[in-house]
Amino acid sequence: MNMDKNFDIIYLSLFRWNGPYSSISEAMSKELSLNNRVFYINHPYSYKDYFSELKRPEDQGKKSGLQSGKVQMTEVYPNVISITTPLTYPINFISPGKIYDYLYQRNQKIVLDAIREIIKKYDVKRFVYLNCFDPFYVPVLPKEFGAKMSIYQCVDDMAVSEYTIRHGVRLETEAIKQADATTCTSRELHRLKSPHSKNCHIVHNAAETSIFEKAMHQDLARPKELLEVKGKIIGFIGNMDALRVDYPLIKTIAERNPEKTLVLVGPVNNTEIDSLGIRNMPNVIMPGPKNITELAPYLKCFDCAIIPFICNTLTRSIYPLKINEYLASGRPVISSKFSEDIESFGEHIYLSADHEEFLNNINLAIAENTPEKMQERLEVAQSNDWHSRINQVWSIVNDHLNEKKKEFKKVV
Repeated sequence: MNMDKNFDIIYLSLFRWNGPYSSISEAMSKELSLNNRVFYINHPYSYKDYFSELKRPEDQGKKSGLQSGKVQMTEVYPNVISITTPLTYPINFISPGKIYDYLYQRNQKIVLDAIREIIKKYDVKRFVYLNCFDPFYVPVLPKEFGAKMSIYQCVDDMAVSEYTIRHGVRLETEAIKQADATTCTSRELHRLKSPHSKNCHIVHNAAETSIFEKAMHQDLARPKELLEVKGKIIGFIGNMDALRVDYPLIKTIAERNPEKTLVLVGPVNNTEIDSLGIRNMPNVIMPGPKNITELAPYLKCFDCAIIPFICNTLTRSIYPLKINEYLASGRPVISSKFSEDIESFGEHIYLSADHEEFLNNINLAIAENTPEKMQERLEVAQSNDWHSRINQVWSIVNDHLNEKKKEFKKVV
């Protein structure tokens, strides 16, 4: 179902455009932009971010823009305008109370003023407001802005992160209560958030299959980091954070497969990689973070792809973006049994209850791989592309607008 092309989308996201790893909001914006204008508001930089994060030479242009104190608007994709607001105040460290509430309102005003400027400059009249997992800034748009609907997207469990649990859980609960609808990326999140929402839906993550199926159908140049690799390759692509990934398992995989190479592609946001000595292991290669458009050549070199997640409260609520990306590339996938949603792929991937089964499944997956199985995996991913997810969102919008019409007719 496609929405009226006269609708615009104002989309505030915790995930900044062109970040170090795939994000639901960037992928959905690209799909939405096929029919609608999208105004993508990046998670604002605070004064603390300005001095602590933006240190690389390539960040100097960004710092110069932030220094101006003006809203920055740049077309980053056909029909997608990326918005960077002026600097905000860092307030997460402040305890709940009057001081926090005052500065929270100041930050809201900075973002709301940016939205007003967008609406005026681009003559935005009929629009839907989306907030992707960022209750810290304008979780729901005030009614006077005229949005036809406000949707809050829940993509993770705020309660398990030391940073977000301080204010995020409370702010997200209020956002869900106030939003016209809430979408959740997993069954577990839907169970957790439904009690607070009057209109809660599951909208799973998906894949930009056209990017990843290149690993199946195109001749791609081998990445420079892998030019000298001769044997089989076990691959991982994603954010190596401190809460999801089972690093002892990763080390064991490398140790027990000395004849294979373990390639870990993505940003490193943990200390275990170094404390366990993984980075320095002779059969481990870590190319660093790559843009989503650079991933297919790595996947083409992988003989299998892994999702070595810990089984904990956080991962129980995860439907990982990478599952459909891996499947779209045709690679056999080995995963731990960390969530109900990953187990729903049981017919198409190798699920592992413990480390030993994970290790055995690596060799089994490589041995059993065939062109027919690769095609089956691609077809599974294609059924979980962003086009189908956007249709789900438009159905939610249409249902809401139809309900509003019925209520209006009753009043009249």
